[in-house]
Amino acid sequence: MEVAGAQAGVLPLLLRRPASLRGSVSCAGARRSWAAATTAEAGRGEEGRGYERVPMDTPGAYRLVDRTTGRSVIVWGGSDDGDEVSMPSPAVLSRTTTRVPNRPKENGGSTSIGNFGRLKAQKVKSLARRSAHLKRENSSRRSISQFSESPLDDYDEDETNFERGRARDARRNNRDDRTRGAHSLNSVLRQYRGADDSDFPESEATSDSKRWGKIGDVTYGRQDQRRKSPLDSGFFSRRSFNEIGCSDEILSALRSFDFPRPSHIQAMAYRPVLEGKSCIIGDQSGSGKTLAYLCPVVQNLRKEEVEGLHRSSPRNPRVIILTPTAELASQVLNNCRSISKSGVPFRSMVATGGFRQKTQLESLDQELDVLIATPGRFLYLLQECFVQLNNLRCVVLDEVDILYGEESFEQVLHQLITVAPLTTQYLFVTATLPLDIYNKVVETFPDCELIMGPGVHRTSSRLEEILVDCSGDDNEEKNPETAFSNKKSALVKIIEESPVRKTIIFCNKIETCRKVENVVRRLDKKASQIKVLPFHGALDQEQRITNIKEFLNRQTADSMFLVCTDRASRGIDFANVNHVVLFDYPRDPSEYVRRVGRTARGASGNGKAFVFAVGKQVSLARRVMERNTKGHPLHDVPCV
Repeated sequence: MEVAGAQAGVLPLLLRRPASLRGSVSCAGARRSWAAATTAEAGRGEEGRGYERVPMDTPGAYRLVDRTTGRSVIVWGGSDDGDEVSMPSPAVLSRTTTRVPNRPKENGGSTSIGNFGRLKAQKVKSLARRSAHLKRENSSRRSISQFSESPLDDYDEDETNFERGRARDARRNNRDDRTRGAHSLNSVLRQYRGADDSDFPESEATSDSKRWGKIGDVTYGRQDQRRKSPLDSGFFSRRSFNEIGCSDEILSALRSFDFPRPSHIQAMAYRPVLEGKSCIIGDQSGSGKTLAYLCPVVQNLRKEEVEGLHRSSPRNPRVIILTPTAELASQVLNNCRSISKSGVPFRSMVATGGFRQKTQLESLDQELDVLIATPGRFLYLLQECFVQLNNLRCVVLDEVDILYGEESFEQVLHQLITVAPLTTQYLFVTATLPLDIYNKVVETFPDCELIMGPGVHRTSSRLEEILVDCSGDDNEEKNPETAFSNKKSALVKIIEESPVRKTIIFCNKIETCRKVENVVRRLDKKASQIKVLPFHGALDQEQRITNIKEFLNRQTADSMFLVCTDRASRGIDFANVNHVVLFDYPRDPSEYVRRVGRTARGASGNGKAFVFAVGKQVSLARRVMERNTKGHPLHDVPCV
């Protein structure tokens, strides 16, 4: 190793790491050995005893200062990964040193490095060339990897893009959470007034918000929130309906649903369902799971008819769809009718409790393709021989995690399996898949294919979750009455200061539903601006369906409130719901996902979820929100 510019008055420069040290030791050890070697070589006459090493901003360079004379040399070597740089030009090496006034020699202030920018520029150019080379290598490796993957791996790219978007949102959320302090409910409501709320005037009461605001005798603070940015492309797969196997008839019918491309779960499930495989189909609420199984099943029915293999016959359905509630059954029936009216003719009907049995039996006497039923009514029809399963091709268990929670469901499933043909296809559809439910399914159907969309165990990317601690002051008595009073005050404040068109309020008990109905009605005793619709088991089925239809279909300037139990969270597709209020924290953590999933649905839906919690529910709610952000299942989160 040579010392360049050894004559007096010339900027000395040491170049390149000694070859004997390259790649022979660790990075840290190499730096220490290199420093010792260059110090010894730079000060041959003095044996390096009078030199001091001064680090520099530029990577790979540092200054050696002679403590006696104050003169210095610049050591310029390759990068830590062994990269080499070109020798600086003679013009750079001939730069003369100058004294730097008012600085002690001991600190190396006796010399300036002249125009060291040229040296830095060379280093930057070298690193840029190496970076470009690495990018080309990585790009070629990626293209080779993509070329070698099978066609079934196309979803992996979709999921990767989706996960990257969620990761960016999570990082943004973390930054936001660190910078935001506790605020009053006033400031939360004012901050979260969105485009959906623009038709309603903001209350003057929001102008007095402070860092902490009091409502009556209870202090409210925003404990947590999850604000997620829009992900338009994250909802849809990059594959078209043609590519996933849709027939021309189904393509024509799908135009009525305004889907430009299939959602992720539709693209993933279509081909396996079309091929007759038994599957577990899981994805988040509002992801399009109903069409994911319904379209390929109907396509198979039409194919059999065209080929003359099977035809519709009375009391002998080819497809049975079991749902936990009559309301969800009616919703699936509406989807069937929409497809049928759009050019894919087939006949479907609903058989549930709460309606005249004579009417349903008369419908069974006509030609039938798809029977949609609740488990109890289906078991009755099967045992009384009103339904035969000779032509059965497919069984769909929609919201299977809820179905397994019913006492008599396993009996229904066992009898169905016993009577159905061995070639019957079984589809298990769910938004959440607890471990015990999965084990029960695979125990009975070990060959069942698992199809999990990228949003399973997650809430929508367009959902804003706001956790409101209703525990009250520390010196306040803690009992159910004070908890209800605190929640009532928070609910009134949300209604008055953030009015929207449609709100769903979830309660755990029918008794609580009735109390909340009275609270909301008192805000508008003339019922001129607020419409309250109850939805729970105390109402007869006809009244429940009437209320749900009015809530879903009515377009009005009034504020509508659906006050309900978990019956409304069982897979019902609510459109244009602005707010969901969890007045009571759910007993089952999985129910949290279903409740908040009633808003921000589909590719462009937006919504807010206000979660009221007291005591230990606050920490449980935070834990559930965190796991939903990461897509982790909730079966190990304790129940309330």
